[in-house]
Amino acid sequence: MHRYRTHTCGALTSAEEGTTVRLSGWCHRIRDHGGVLFIDLRDHYGLTQVVVDPDSAAFKDAEKARSEWVIRIDGKVRKRPEGTLNPDLATGEVEVYATELEVLGTAAELPLPVFGDQDYPEETRLKYRFLDLRREKLHKNIMTRGAIIDAMRARMKGQGFFEFQTPILTASSPEGARDFLVPSRIHPGKFYALPQAPQQYKQLIMMSGFDRYFQIAPCFRDEDPRADRLPGEFYQLDLEMSFVEQEDIFAAVEPVIRGVFEEFADGKPVTQNWPRIPYATSMRKYGTDKPDLRNPLEMQEVSEHFRGAGFKVFARMLEVEKNEVWAIPAPGGGSRAFCDRMNSWAQGEGQPGLGYIMWREGDEGAGPIANNIGAERTAAVRAQLGLKAGDAAFFVAGDPDKFVKFAGLARTRVGEELNLIDKDRFELAWIVDFPFYEWSEDEKKIDFSHNPFSMPQGGLEALNSQDPLKIKAFQYDIACNGYEIASGGIRNHRPEAMVKAFELAGYDEATVIERFGGMYRAFQYGAPPHGGMAAGVDRIVMLLCGTTNLREISIFPMNQQALDLLMGAPNEASPKQLRELHIRAVPPQK
Repeated sequence: MHRYRTHTCGALTSAEEGTTVRLSGWCHRIRDHGGVLFIDLRDHYGLTQVVVDPDSAAFKDAEKARSEWVIRIDGKVRKRPEGTLNPDLATGEVEVYATELEVLGTAAELPLPVFGDQDYPEETRLKYRFLDLRREKLHKNIMTRGAIIDAMRARMKGQGFFEFQTPILTASSPEGARDFLVPSRIHPGKFYALPQAPQQYKQLIMMSGFDRYFQIAPCFRDEDPRADRLPGEFYQLDLEMSFVEQEDIFAAVEPVIRGVFEEFADGKPVTQNWPRIPYATSMRKYGTDKPDLRNPLEMQEVSEHFRGAGFKVFARMLEVEKNEVWAIPAPGGGSRAFCDRMNSWAQGEGQPGLGYIMWREGDEGAGPIANNIGAERTAAVRAQLGLKAGDAAFFVAGDPDKFVKFAGLARTRVGEELNLIDKDRFELAWIVDFPFYEWSEDEKKIDFSHNPFSMPQGGLEALNSQDPLKIKAFQYDIACNGYEIASGGIRNHRPEAMVKAFELAGYDEATVIERFGGMYRAFQYGAPPHGGMAAGVDRIVMLLCGTTNLREISIFPMNQQALDLLMGAPNEASPKQLRELHIRAVPPQK
C-alpha cells in the first residue's frame, strides 16, 4: 500500500464499498455526534467523510485532531446510512470507517477559517494566502484560471499559432506606464527593464519570418494601484500575425475569445455576432470606450431643445460653439425620490447636481427644467428619447470632452438603480477607429492616445497632411460587460511612417533610433504588414468567475498598496548588494 494514499479524497464511490483504503488530507471539519467522531477529510480533489467510533484504534488520535491538521487515515469504505447521502459531494454515497490514524502535520490556531467562505480582512487573507487558497471558492477560481488558460492555448494552436517565450529582461520603452528597472551588476550604471508588454519582440518575431505568434505573457508596470488591474504584474494572451488586415485579426481572435467565454460561462448567453462600435460613437452613446452593453440606455445630444430656451444655465452654455447638452434616458425613473437620489449621487461625484425632467401619468413633464423650457420643448425631448409616462431623463451640459466621463458614470448609475442590466450574460463588442493622437494637457503637446506602434489610417500621407488630432488609427479593443478585455492594432511597419508618427509626438529621429533601434533596423530589411492584439487573462478570468476583485483570481497577489504581505516585498537591499550593483538608496526628503 502507498505510504500516504491509495485514493484521493474526491475519488471514492459505491464501487469501492467493502475495500480497505488509505487517504491523506486536511481535517476540514470535525463533528462529535454522541461520542462518534465525523471528520470531513479534504485534499485538492475533494472531500470524504471519515467515521471514527470509540471502539476504533484510531479514536484516541482522532480526539486530538483539530481543524487543518494533516492526517493519514486507513479504513474500510461503506455506504452511508439511509437518509444521510450527500448529493452535493462526489463521494456523497460513501464514508470511510477508520481503523488507523496517523498525524502527519499539526496546525496552530488559525488566523482565518478555512471552512466556509465568509468575508475576512484582506490584509489577513493576503498575509496567510496559503490558508486562504485552501478555501473552496478561491481554490476553485485558481483551478478555473488554469483551465481557461489551457482553453486559450488549445484554441490558438488550433488556428495555427505557435507559442514563443520573449525576454523578461529588456530595454525601457514608452508603453504609457513606468518601467520596473533592474540594475546591471556587469554594466555599472545601466539598467534593464521588465517588459510592460512583449510589443517590440512580437513585432520582431514577424520581421524574423515567423507567421503566427502567441504567448501567455507576464507584463510588468510600475503603476499606481487601480481597481481593474493588479499592482505590478498581470498576464495577457499576446498574439501577432503577418500579412493581415484588421478583418483578419477579428476573424482569428473572435472565435477564441467567444469560445472561451462559452466554455466557462456556466450556461450564460454570450454574444455571437459582435457589434463594431467606432470609438466616437461609443463615447457619445455610452460615455466610455468600454461600454457595458447589458445596459440598454443610450445617451443622445438634445442641444437643439435648449438653445435659446428659458433654462438659462444651459442656454448660456450653448452660446459657446463646442458646448452641448446630452440626455440620459431613465425608463421607469419618473419619481421625485429617484430623481433626488440621482441628484445627490451627482453631488457626491463632485458635480453641482444633475438636472432632470420626469413625466408622470397625465403630466406633460415636471421638474425645474420642464417648467423653464415649456411644454412644447419638453414634449420634443420626450419624443426624441422615446420615453413615456412614468419615465425620466437626466441632463449634462458643457464641453463633452470634460463631462463625458461623468455622463458615462451617470448612465451606468441609472441602469443599476432601475435594474435595467441583465447580470446573467456576457455582451462583447469591438471598439474600433480610435484616435491616433490626443492632446496632453499636462505636457501641453500632442501624444499617442493608445499604442505608438499602430498604423495611422491613411498611412504616411495622413501624417503629412491631416490635423494630427483628427487622424484615426487601425486600433481596436474588445469590451465586455464594462471592461476592456483586449486591445490591439495593425502595426506601422514602414520606417519613414514610424519616424514621422513619433516626430509629431515630440520624438526626433535620433531618439526613435536610440530607443527602438532593434525594430527600426528590422523595418529596413523587408518588413511584412502585420498586426495583433493582447487579451487580459486576469480580467477574462475575473468575469468568468463572477467576481469584481482581481485578487480573487490571482494566486499570490499584492495588496492595493503594491505590497506582498506574504513574502514581505518590496524589502531593503543589503549594503553588500547595493555595492555590487554600484547604486545607493536615496530616501525621499521628509
